[in-house]
Amino acid sequence: MGEMVNVAVDAMGGDNAPGEIVKGVVEALNADRRIKVFLAGREPLIQEELKKYTYDPERLEVVHAQEVIETGEPPVMAVRRKKDSSIVKCMYLVKEGECDALVSAGSTGALLVGGQVIVGRIKGVERPPLAPLIPHMDGVSLLLDCGANVDARPGQLLQFAKMGSVYMEHVIGVANPRVGLVNIGVEEEKGNALTKEAYPLLRHCPEINFIGNVEARDIPLGAADVLVCEAFAGNIVLKMLEGVSGALIQKIKAGMMSSLRSKLGAALVKPALKRTLKGFSTEEYGGAPLLGLNGLVVKTHGSSSAVEIRNSILQCIAFKEQNINQKIKEQVVLGD
Repeated sequence: MGEMVNVAVDAMGGDNAPGEIVKGVVEALNADRRIKVFLAGREPLIQEELKKYTYDPERLEVVHAQEVIETGEPPVMAVRRKKDSSIVKCMYLVKEGECDALVSAGSTGALLVGGQVIVGRIKGVERPPLAPLIPHMDGVSLLLDCGANVDARPGQLLQFAKMGSVYMEHVIGVANPRVGLVNIGVEEEKGNALTKEAYPLLRHCPEINFIGNVEARDIPLGAADVLVCEAFAGNIVLKMLEGVSGALIQKIKAGMMSSLRSKLGAALVKPALKRTLKGFSTEEYGGAPLLGLNGLVVKTHGSSSAVEIRNSILQCIAFKEQNINQKIKEQVVLGD
């Protein structure tokens, strides 16, 4: 068995806390013996949920936290004032080296603030990007940034490209990942001031495999392995993909149930269709890492089910075993 990976999990964050969070934690513990979880939140509620499951108690520690940072709270003020909140307790577990990573479905703003203020940035990293994996026809792409930096500068997009390349190669296993700049056209001169200035920086960087501009319509086709943009555009891309995927799945299900003939056909294609649709479910790929911090911070959807929590915890294994932070230092900081 490899070295133990200690993961702090916010039990109180998200719409389905603590039930789905605790279930996902147990599933992760039972899936891989390299995981130890520090589950932060209101202990009586957590213990009540844990009674439903069988797991190795030696690899689960409950950390009592009385307070909860709600989604609508101002993040800076909440992180400062609610020191006994589950998110802040998780942050300090990572900062103090007791945990390698943290996973939360809670307030995105609090995670972004706490990640930079408490966990801290790797020296030389200007802005940590939020980087979810998004499915396409042949696999997944890493989209960064999707929510942390709406006013990024050209040099920061270059850092995003380097960090994204490290993650895709060493965590996902994509050799020489293709980097694309999200833009409104494939021509070099297209775009706004940011993309026009970022393009030559990316093109002349020897550490990345830059393939040029990528239009949004080509993203679901797998046009690039690493998709670089500032968070305003990235969040729109991400939310549009999620919305279209959900709408298509609903339309397919409705069409298959529309008549006796379609129901019979649905019974025949159901196994293959289920496998195909599973590949387009964001739950299967875990949460979005906030790259460039001194420890791993993973943000999952606020509506996360146990599946996404489990996969988010398990993705922390590769991050630690591949020593991603050291590789980011070598590529992004020492390589500049």
